Amino acid sequence: MEVLTTSLPGLSRHSGKVRDVYDLGDGRLLFIATDRISAFDHVLPNGIPDKGRVLNGLSAFWFEKIKPWSNHVLSTNIDDAGLDLPHYVRESLVGRTMIVRKAEVFPFECVVRGYLSGSGWREYRESGRVCGISLPPGLVESARIPAEEGACFTPATKAQSGHDENVPFERMVQALGESIANTLRTASLDVYKQAADFAESKGLILADTKFEWGWDVQKQELVLVDEVLTPDSSRYWPKEDYRPGGPQPSFDKQYVRDWLDTAGWDKASKPPVLPPDVVARTRDKYIDAYEILTGQAFPWK
Repeated sequence: MEVLTTSLPGLSRHSGKVRDVYDLGDGRLLFIATDRISAFDHVLPNGIPDKGRVLNGLSAFWFEKIKPWSNHVLSTNIDDAGLDLPHYVRESLVGRTMIVRKAEVFPFECVVRGYLSGSGWREYRESGRVCGISLPPGLVESARIPAEEGACFTPATKAQSGHDENVPFERMVQALGESIANTLRTASLDVYKQAADFAESKGLILADTKFEWGWDVQKQELVLVDEVLTPDSSRYWPKEDYRPGGPQPSFDKQYVRDWLDTAGWDKASKPPVLPPDVVARTRDKYIDAYEILTGQAFPWK
C-alpha cells in the first residue's frame, strides 16, 4: 500500500519531505516514513511504493549495527506506541515506524565524503575546495578524496526549505563550541568508516552520507537521530562498476532526477507526475540497496 501522508488525530504532527513526526506526549516521538519522494527541493505528486519501508528498515539495521554510539530508537513496533488505531491504519504503518526518544538536535547536517560527487564536486570545480578544505588539483568527478582520515567531514546548515548550505568546519565551531564540534566530527567520521567498510564487504562503495546528531538531556549523552545510511541520505555505488571520471550508477532516486531533467519541467512550477516505469525502476533500486546491505529479502517485495 502506498502511503504519501498520515493522519493520527489528537497528536501534534510535523511533516517533513518524507517523514511525519508525531509527539506522543511522554518524551517519545513517533516517526513514520512515508512513500513521498522529493527531487530538486520539491515533493513530487506521486511516491514510490514501499520506499518508506526501505528507509525505515535500513535505518533500523544500521542503528543496531553501529557501535558504540547511542541512538534515539526505542522500538520499531507500532503497537509499542500505545495508540488505539483502526486495523487498516495499523496495517498501513507496519514496517514504517520508529518510536524514538526526544533529543535536542544540533542544527547541522554532519556530512562525510569519501568520494568527490554531488555538491562537493561542483564546489571543487569552482574553487578547488570543499567546505573550506583544499584538495589537490586534477581530481576528477567521483574520485576518491585524499584525506588523512580516509574521508572529509564537511558540515552543512540545515535549511527548512531549499538546499542545505555547505559551510566550513570553523562555522560549526563558532556555533557550537570547539568541544562539541570536534565530537560531532569524530563521531561522524567513525560511523562513516564503520559503514563504508561494511558496505565494501557487500560490494558497495559508500561515496558520501549525512548524519544528524542530538543531545539526550535526560541521559546526558550524544545520540544518532533521524534516518541513517539510507539511499535518501547516502550515495551508494556498485563497486564492480566504479569508474572515476563521471557520474556513477547509484542505488537511489537518480532515475527520478534523470527523468525530470528530460521532462521539460522548469523545476519551479508544480512537478509532473512520475510515469509507472520510472516509479517501478526507482522502487527496484531502493529494494536492491536494502537486500544487498542487509543480506535479507525485502519483506514487502
